[in-house]
Amino acid sequence: MNQPNPAIVAQDAVRRLPRWALLLLCVAYVVPGYVGRAPWKNADISSFGYMLELAGATDLAQWLRPTLMGQVADSGALLPYWLGAWAIQLAPSWMSPDFAVRLPFIAMLAATLAGTWYAVYYLARQPNAQPVAFAFGGEANPIDYARALADGGLLALVATLGLAQFSHETTPALVQLFCVVLVFLGLAAAYYRPNRATVALMIGLPGLALSGAPATAIFYGSIVLLALLTPGLTLTEPRVRQRLIWVLLLTLSITVAMCWQLDLLRWRIAPMRSGWAEWRSTANLFLWFTWPVWPLVLWTLWRWRRQLLDLRVYRHLGLPLLLASVPVTSTLITTSGDRALLLALPSLAALAAFALPTFRRSMSALIDWFTLLFFTGWAIVIWVVWVAMQTGVPAKPAANVAKLAPGFEPVFQWPALLAALGGTLAWAALARWRTGRHRTALWKSLVLPAAGATLCWLLLMTLWLPALDYARSLAPQMREVRSVVGDAPCVQVFGLSAPQVVGVRYHGGWATEPLIGTTACPWLLVDVDAQASLPQVADMAQWELVDRVRRPTDDNETLLLLRRVGTSQK
Repeated sequence: MNQPNPAIVAQDAVRRLPRWALLLLCVAYVVPGYVGRAPWKNADISSFGYMLELAGATDLAQWLRPTLMGQVADSGALLPYWLGAWAIQLAPSWMSPDFAVRLPFIAMLAATLAGTWYAVYYLARQPNAQPVAFAFGGEANPIDYARALADGGLLALVATLGLAQFSHETTPALVQLFCVVLVFLGLAAAYYRPNRATVALMIGLPGLALSGAPATAIFYGSIVLLALLTPGLTLTEPRVRQRLIWVLLLTLSITVAMCWQLDLLRWRIAPMRSGWAEWRSTANLFLWFTWPVWPLVLWTLWRWRRQLLDLRVYRHLGLPLLLASVPVTSTLITTSGDRALLLALPSLAALAAFALPTFRRSMSALIDWFTLLFFTGWAIVIWVVWVAMQTGVPAKPAANVAKLAPGFEPVFQWPALLAALGGTLAWAALARWRTGRHRTALWKSLVLPAAGATLCWLLLMTLWLPALDYARSLAPQMREVRSVVGDAPCVQVFGLSAPQVVGVRYHGGWATEPLIGTTACPWLLVDVDAQASLPQVADMAQWELVDRVRRPTDDNETLLLLRRVGTSQK
C-alpha cells in the first residue's frame, strides 16, 4: 500500500531554470582549476608522472602495469593513466603535456554533471516520486516536475564542498566518480531508456574496476542484482526487470573476470578507529565534505520516512541510498578516506533534491540568507587578500601571504581579473534576484549555494591561482635546483617520493636514475628524511654536499643536492 506522498507541488513551482544560466554555471565550475596551473602535489603530479611515462611506452606489459622508475602505481588504476597517456600522444606539439592530460578529465567532469542531472530526472519520473494530485487540477506536470528536481540535483552536486578539489585533478578519483554516475544513470534510466541504460552499465562497472575501485564495482553489481532478484521490486514492465538482470549478470561477469586476469583487487581495510580523536576526525570529514547536502538528505529522510519502509517500491529513495551506502562504508573501513566519500556525492545530491518539494518558506529563507552571508563573506576575503598581494594594502594580509609563501612575486593577469569581476557581478545580480519576491521555483533554494560555491572556486582559481600554484607546485623548488645543476644529462635520486621524481623530471627537465644502478650521473638528489640511510648504499667519498633546497612553502620537504667529486658545477 502506497504511503501518503509528502510532495505537494503546484505547476507554478516547476518552471525551468534557464538553460543558458545552468550551462554558464557549469562552465564556470568546470573550467577554472584546469587552466593556467602546473601539476600540484601529491596525487595530481604523481598521476601525471605515470601518464607521461606510459605515453612513451611501447611494451604492452607496461600498459597493463604502469610504473615510474620501476615503482608500480599504488592506486591499482589503469584507465586514468591510459586516458592521460593517449591524450599526450594525440595532442599537438604546441600543447603542453600537463594540459593535454586534463582534456579528457574536463570532459568527464562535464559528463558527471550531465549524468547526475539525467539520473535525478529519471528518478523523479517514477510514479511514486510524483507529487500529490490536486482535487481540481493545477498540480505539477510530471515531466516539468522531474526537470525541476533534476536542476535541483545538479545544483546540489555543484554546491557540495568536497567535489571542488578532487574533480579538478587528473587522478583516478574523477574517473571513478564518472563511472559511478554512469552506474547511477544506468539504473535510474532502465525503464525509460533501456538501450542507453545498458550502455551506461556496461561502461560504468568495468570502468570502476579499471580506475582503482574494483571492489566498489563488484559490490554495486552484486547488491543491485540481489535486489532485482528479490520479489517486490516495482518496475512498470517485467521485461525491463528481466533485461536489467541479464545486463548486470553479463557486466558483473566481465568485471570479475577482468579483475582476476589483471590482478586489480587491492584490499585496503583499515584498523578500527579506537579513539575519540579518530572518530571526531571522521565526523568532521563527513560534515564539511558533504556540506550543504547532508542537512538536505536528513530532511529528505525525515519527510519521506514512511516511504523508507519499502525502498524497493520507492526507487527514487532506495536507489540513491543503496549507491551511497557503498562509498560511505568504504570511507569508514578503508584507508581511502575522502576520495572514497567522493563517490557518494551524486547519490546524496539526488536525495537532497527530493527535499525541495517538502520545504517550508521559512526554511528556504534561512538557507538563502545563510548562504548569501557565507559566500559573500568568503568572496570579500578572497578579493581583499588579492588586493593586498598586488598593492601591499591592507598590510596584514600582505604580510601573511609573504610569510606563508616566502619568495612569491605577485602576478597581475588581466584575463583572470576580468573572469573574477564577471563572476562577482553575476553573484550580485543573482543575490538581488533571489532576494526578490514571488520566486516559487523548486530549485530556488539551491541556486545560491551552487552559485556561491562556484563563485569562490572561480575566484580562487583566478585571483589566487599564481599564489596557489607557487605553494602547491614543485616548480619553484626545481627552479632553485636548476640554478645549481644546470643542463646536466641526468640526476640520480635517493629517497624521493613519486611526486618528487615527477617534479625532477618534468619541471627540472632531467632524466632520473636510481642511486643503486649502473648509470653514473654528476648530481644526486636526496630527500632529507632519507639522509641517515644514504651512507649504507653510497660511497660518501664520491659525493660532496653542495646545497639544501627546501620547498618555499614547506619546511618538511627539503632536498639535499650532492655533486660527484671531480664534477664541475655546471
